[in-house]
Amino acid sequence: MWPFSGSNTAVVAQKRAERTRLLSEVPKDASDSQQSFLRATASQIVERIATGEWTASQVLEAYIARAAFAQEKTNCLTEVMLEPARQRARELDQEFAATKQLHGPLHGVPISIKDQFHITGYDTTVGFSQWANNPATSNADLIKQLLDAGAVLYVKTNIPQTMFAFECSNPLWGRTTNPYNSDYTSGGSSGGEGALLAMDGAAAGIGTDIGGSLRIPAAYCGIYSLKPASGRVSFFGAKGPVAGFEGVVTVAGPMARSVKDVELVARATFGLPSTANAIPPIPYRDVSLAPKLRFGYYTSDNYIKASPACKRAVVETVEALRKAGHDCVEFELPEANVAMNLFVGLTSCDGYKTMLSHLGPDPKENALFLSTLGPKIPAALRAFAVWAIETFIGDKIFSDTMRYSRKKGVSEYWNLVAQKHEYTRKFYEKVWDKYNFDGIIAPVQALPQLPHGGCANFSVMANATILYNMLDLPVGCLPVTRVDPTKDKLTEEWIKEPGHGSPMLESGIYHSKKPLYDPQATKGMPINIQIVGKKWEEEKVVAMMGVVDEALGAKRGFGPGAWDEYMKNKAL
Repeated sequence: MWPFSGSNTAVVAQKRAERTRLLSEVPKDASDSQQSFLRATASQIVERIATGEWTASQVLEAYIARAAFAQEKTNCLTEVMLEPARQRARELDQEFAATKQLHGPLHGVPISIKDQFHITGYDTTVGFSQWANNPATSNADLIKQLLDAGAVLYVKTNIPQTMFAFECSNPLWGRTTNPYNSDYTSGGSSGGEGALLAMDGAAAGIGTDIGGSLRIPAAYCGIYSLKPASGRVSFFGAKGPVAGFEGVVTVAGPMARSVKDVELVARATFGLPSTANAIPPIPYRDVSLAPKLRFGYYTSDNYIKASPACKRAVVETVEALRKAGHDCVEFELPEANVAMNLFVGLTSCDGYKTMLSHLGPDPKENALFLSTLGPKIPAALRAFAVWAIETFIGDKIFSDTMRYSRKKGVSEYWNLVAQKHEYTRKFYEKVWDKYNFDGIIAPVQALPQLPHGGCANFSVMANATILYNMLDLPVGCLPVTRVDPTKDKLTEEWIKEPGHGSPMLESGIYHSKKPLYDPQATKGMPINIQIVGKKWEEEKVVAMMGVVDEALGAKRGFGPGAWDEYMKNKAL
């Protein structure tokens, strides 16, 4: 079902066969009697176990069965850790029976983990076949913290090759598809997490983010996530293809099916002691919001104009917030293309040599085509291409990004880091200081989802999320609505009116013979928004997520059981 190629086929076959063997021993979906466990939030699971109504073992078996079902539908899993998980659940049940006390705030919660974190006894392949069969000998800090909080860890989830794309596919584990439409990707790089959670295959999960990897899969799959700023959650023991790179800091954060569960996991992981004392001892703090909040919002970042669907999600959120009594002020982002250029400049400094060196015998995924192309182009040819794009197409935005995508020396790297700090200073001055916003409402991307293969030529669509990685700000992500072909069709605003973004990219997305934006093909798929806060205000962001979630209302159909309900209604 999930084809592979390359010279390391024996390892690929062995790893996939082991996954299949372990999952073949469990039911292919949860039974009717287990549905109550799946329809419960993580917070409700802990509450029911605390009353003695449920046990950790009962809950785990339901989520194991559902994870097997999600794997069959989307290919979202990598390592499967069933027996250690069952033993862990039994120990929690015995402890509770003896003490009538919970082990911690996540007691009995089945949590999935992005295949980037070391878990003792299991591979951390990150999709590279040559990293297989080398099990970790210790747990990552975050894994230790989740276990100390009482969580039950039972599966790891799929990622894109190198984690530098937002299509979830690699030669070792194969391609993860979107739960709502198999022709579309689940997003990346935490794409396996997004697919599994959307189908209730986990009660909560852990992902990471360097350019949108928590928010993009959350948006593509219609779930919730929180990207903290750096310094709130330990990243020690997370394996990646470019160890030591800090030009843009990767962060870990919760993915879940409700705001309350995002908060639950954040409370259990923020500010805990870390290896090498890398995390300030700032635990999750309770916050009180003003009764009337002031939100800024925009519907285009002026790099790529947001689609009608993604614009509508922002507009409907603003309307709901205003109805609830909050102020919402539209504003224009200051030079958002600068953030994209700096991101490309920093990540391409060694020509992606280190990142791609781990491919070994594995073929390179097509999703990496555009993002890794720049440094390969000879300087003279790049200069000509940049000139031609700017002169004949009139696209200074994309041509400027191309200028930054090349190999550089150390002094240029330092200069780019300095430019990043200066851009952050100017953003605070021109946005936070000028408008005094509590938070910002923004599209996650120009499109609600991307079809398989779309990332190959449109990876710069991640600009909308990369902006807040460069600024190192906390960002929440939550579902607002679903694609409606009638409401979300292209109008003259997109067809005739010139945008402020890249003409070349917008042409391919909206005006080509086969445009990427197709509201008919994506009918019913989720549309999320970003909710941005100031540095060190993660708790306020979570609280604002709650305000937005409440303002939008429960009837929009997201949370535990959302996938089943959607599929049932679709079949009617």
